[in-house]
Amino acid sequence: MQLLLSKTLTPFIIGASILLTACGGGGSSGGDDNSNSGSTSPQWVAGQFDNYSTLANQCSAPSTQKLWLRSWSNDTYLWYDEIVDRDPAPYSVAEYFDLLKTNELSDTGSLKDNFHFSMSTAEWDLLNGSGASVGYGMTLHLRNASADVSRQVTVAFNEPNSPASNAGISRGAIIMSVDGVIVKDANDSASIDIINAGLFPDTSGKTTVFTVRDLNSQIDRSVTLTAGSIVSSPVQNTKTIQTANGKVGYLQFNSHIATAERGLYDAMTTLSNAQVDDLVLDIRYNGGGLLALASQLAYMVAGDDATANHVFERTSFNDKYPTIDPVTRDALTPMPFIPESLGFNTSLLRSGLPLPTLNLKRVFVLTTPGTCSASEALMNALRGIDIDVIQLGDTTCGKPYGFYPTDNCDTTYFTIQFKGVNDKGFGEYSDGFIPSTNPTVDSEIPGCVLADDLEHALGDTNERLLSAALFYRDNNRCPATAVAIARAPAQKAFVDPGFMLQDTRNQNVLHNNRILTPAVKGQ
Repeated sequence: MQLLLSKTLTPFIIGASILLTACGGGGSSGGDDNSNSGSTSPQWVAGQFDNYSTLANQCSAPSTQKLWLRSWSNDTYLWYDEIVDRDPAPYSVAEYFDLLKTNELSDTGSLKDNFHFSMSTAEWDLLNGSGASVGYGMTLHLRNASADVSRQVTVAFNEPNSPASNAGISRGAIIMSVDGVIVKDANDSASIDIINAGLFPDTSGKTTVFTVRDLNSQIDRSVTLTAGSIVSSPVQNTKTIQTANGKVGYLQFNSHIATAERGLYDAMTTLSNAQVDDLVLDIRYNGGGLLALASQLAYMVAGDDATANHVFERTSFNDKYPTIDPVTRDALTPMPFIPESLGFNTSLLRSGLPLPTLNLKRVFVLTTPGTCSASEALMNALRGIDIDVIQLGDTTCGKPYGFYPTDNCDTTYFTIQFKGVNDKGFGEYSDGFIPSTNPTVDSEIPGCVLADDLEHALGDTNERLLSAALFYRDNNRCPATAVAIARAPAQKAFVDPGFMLQDTRNQNVLHNNRILTPAVKGQ
């Protein structure tokens, strides 16, 4: 299993994945099935749950797959007692899974669980193992239309050697139209559907015509892109910035996926050899992933002395399992700060190598609402061992929960199973970490509120967030470009949900989570 960092603490298993064997045929997308063969077929009885291991991998019977989901959720879901126990017969497997979660609200009125999803096991294996996903290689910043602003799509960054980068589409470029539909003027569902389908392709080979206005250009140009399997480069832009007060390392870290282990190892080796005095960690677009990678990175930042005899995170599950992990059945033990490579992808980096360290007492982190899950756990863990974390940017997404990806019948399911706390016992940041000039609660972090700067390249010392980090380092205060913020969550402008641009693909949802270990079988 792999624990995903979403708003959850995720257990961490060092070693090989415990992948479920996929059944032939089946899949979880089948429709309603009441055709249980024989009188001994399992049946739904309200309040009674079979052991889910006896229901696993029965891929020719969607009715049994649904009962497996029901029992698995009742046993391992963090808020199992808040699931309404419905007869699964009227629903498809996928529809029924969507219902197996809490509908309760958090203290601030948000849904407790926004992190419940599934994807094909083949897609999960490809995405996690190699970082490959379907697209053009450009990550987009979406601004939906409201009473105050017009709709706009801006490129946040691109992947090297991708269709987008090969076409010269870089950070700051604005997508003016998609397949002839003008982005800001679209005012009907059909037009919105065309834009969403073009921006977020779900099949390789899809060709889309974009009108693009590059940064600092007054002229639009037409670009045709063909979607393909894009291999993510999760670690980019490692550099050393020489200042009057010493060397500052900068590192752009976009995702806690398996292939990031080698990138982080190389980047931190480079910065360690350069003997940097400070580190700016750019995780503004890092939605999370493998918790073990966050632990490794925290160790590389802080070093041996700061992490000795401390834990990265303590994980807890539902009240049925106060002392053991319901998935692995092992006794609950804290996740340590991991000092060596784990070999997530042995073709890139073998296991057992000592990790480089910077031995820093503080770190500057650049954040946006896209900073989620494992990235937040990283920040929380460092604060738990008294490493000063200075936050520049915006409030993070708030996901202190996680799960084990669990495979059954060619589908991998993700349901919240744990939550975690740092070495000091803190883990309540469900409304995100908030940069503040005067922190008064534990979820507020010293730092400055700044809007993301899409008009400069990431790693450019003139880029607003990086520039603010360098200013704060020299002056111990925020630059004039920072803004004040109230502790209460801001009211969001109303956006008609029928006219929203949004990436609903599983590969996008996955990246905003906390994963404990490689996938588990539905046993």
